[in-house]
Amino acid sequence: MHKIGILGAAGIAPNAIIAPVRRRSDVTVKAVASRREGADVAYAAQHGIPTHYATYEAMLDDPEIDIVYNALPPVAHAEWTIKALQAGKHVLCEKPVAMNAGEATAMVNEAKRRGRVFSEAFHDRYHPVFLHLLSLKPQLGVIRALKAEFSVNIPYDPKNIRYDPSVGGGALMDLGCYPLHWLRCFMGEEPEIVSASARLCALGSDTRIEAQLRFNAVPATMIADIQDPPSRSSFRIEGELGVIELDNPCLPHRGHSLRVSISGQYREYTIAGGTTYDYQLAAFLEAIDTGAPLPTGGQDSIGNMIALDRIYEIAGVARPG
Repeated sequence: MHKIGILGAAGIAPNAIIAPVRRRSDVTVKAVASRREGADVAYAAQHGIPTHYATYEAMLDDPEIDIVYNALPPVAHAEWTIKALQAGKHVLCEKPVAMNAGEATAMVNEAKRRGRVFSEAFHDRYHPVFLHLLSLKPQLGVIRALKAEFSVNIPYDPKNIRYDPSVGGGALMDLGCYPLHWLRCFMGEEPEIVSASARLCALGSDTRIEAQLRFNAVPATMIADIQDPPSRSSFRIEGELGVIELDNPCLPHRGHSLRVSISGQYREYTIAGGTTYDYQLAAFLEAIDTGAPLPTGGQDSIGNMIALDRIYEIAGVARPG
C-alpha cells in the first residue's frame, strides 16, 4: 500500500490527488503538512486525512510515507521536491515544476541520483483525449501551423499568489505552461521562441502573454491570459490534409469537443474517460511499481522550463532571481 503525504494545504489537492486516491485500493493519503498555523489540523479534519504536520520536515521524516505530492507555490517546488527526494520519497510535483530551468534540472538530477520517480503534474497529458490527439497526427500529413490558448478570469488582487511574481505568479507560469506543453508534446520536439509580448500588472507579473514559436519550419502561437473572460482553453492543429480543433484540452473530463476534418471527412465528437487526475495517478503508481516511463518529468520538465524562461526573456518580463 502506497502512502502519500501532501505538502501544503492546497486547494488543488482534493481534486488532483485526494479524490483519485479514494477511487483506488492500492494507495492512501496518509498525511498533510502546512506551516500556516492551524491549517494542517483543519485541512486534515476537512478531508479525512489521518495525520497532520505543522512542518514540512516532520512529514518528510515519516517513514511510512513513500510518495510526496508537492502542492506548494512554484517558488517552493525545487527546495521541497529535492528534500523529499533526499528523504527517499517519490515526488509528484505541481506545475510549473520550478521557477526556472536551472531549478528543474537540479530536481531531475536529484531524482536520478536517488533512484526515485519524479513527475510534473501535467495531468491532461495522460487522458485518452490527448492520447487520441497524438494518434491522429499521422493522418494530418505535414503539420503547417498550431495555436494553443488558455484564458481564465481571475479578478486582480495583489494578495492572490497568481499575481505575485515572487512566488511564481503570472499568466505564463500559472496557465501558459499548459499550452506550451501541448505544443511541445504534440510536435515531439523543442521550439524556437521567435517573439513574445506581455501585459503586466502593478506587481510586475504578466496578466497576458503571447508568444510566436517555431518547430523547425512550423509556426505556432501560444496565448495565456488570467484576466480575459470567459474562461477557455483550446488547441488547433492545421496540417496539409486537414484540421483538428480541441476545446478544453486541460480538463476534458469536465466537457470537451473534438472537431476533426481530415481528407474531406468531418467529425465532431468526444472521448469517454475518467478524470485527468485518475489517469495521472495510475501512471505514476505504475512507474513506481514497474519502472514504466512517464511522459512528464525528467527532460520534458526541463524542456518546458527552458522554453518558458526564453519566452519571459524575449517578452522583457523581469523575474525573481
